[in-house]
Amino acid sequence: MKAIGRFFRSLFKSRPGTAGFLIITISITVTIAAPLITNFNPESPVAGMSRMPPDSVHWFGTDDTGMDVFTRVIYSGRIALTIALSATFMSMLVGVPLGLIIAYYEGIGSEIVMRIMDLLQAFPVFIFAMVIVTVLGNNVENVVIAITFLNAPVYLRLVRSEALSYKSRPFIDAAKCTGNSSLKIIFTELLPVSIRPVFIQASVNIGGAILLTAGLSFIGAGVRAPTPEWGSMILIGSDSIITGQWWSSAFPGLAIAINVLGFALFGDFLRHYLNPERR
Repeated sequence: MKAIGRFFRSLFKSRPGTAGFLIITISITVTIAAPLITNFNPESPVAGMSRMPPDSVHWFGTDDTGMDVFTRVIYSGRIALTIALSATFMSMLVGVPLGLIIAYYEGIGSEIVMRIMDLLQAFPVFIFAMVIVTVLGNNVENVVIAITFLNAPVYLRLVRSEALSYKSRPFIDAAKCTGNSSLKIIFTELLPVSIRPVFIQASVNIGGAILLTAGLSFIGAGVRAPTPEWGSMILIGSDSIITGQWWSSAFPGLAIAINVLGFALFGDFLRHYLNPERR
């Protein structure tokens, strides 16, 4: 409890950190409470209501098919945040243990794994994600798999670098002398001291995953319409911008920007908080 209290005291002393935390909290709350906030169906078009400007009924206007933009924006958060959080967690689940293991067991096997990671990271991220989703099929589950596959090497490298710096420390030698197994040393001694940069990177990757998901949907390789998703909403409304109906694309674009900013600000706070020299 003391640690939690200390964390929040530090958080609320940081204006950017507080702003990021509030954005994330409000975004998650709004997406969870979406059915209580709006009565419109996010996937049901209404005939004769297309391209209506924002008013007291349709706060963000309606799109080309007559669907309420505000409703679709807040429901899109469910898709975007689910994909981003799930993919980031799975990336950590794959990359962190693998990074610890190849740091502890240095040798030819570790070098082979690192060269494979180099090969994966040599490809442009967006194009690689597009290929993966195209091959597997464009649905939510496959977008999560694609982002997991792309981000896992990042966590592997981070943890490996940290673990290598602690591997030869006296406390590791002491753990070996007391008869602990290699796996116990890896996950009870190396993991706690190597995990710090992972939490910082996770906040950045969540924002990146939101952008990547929107980008894939914008080119038709991500979440399929009529499922509400910010990228596909921008695509649907893009043709209307030239005729003055800007709201169909502007509001989902603004939602992306605000959410990515929130995770970036919170990640920057974590970078300072988790570094004792910079507190």
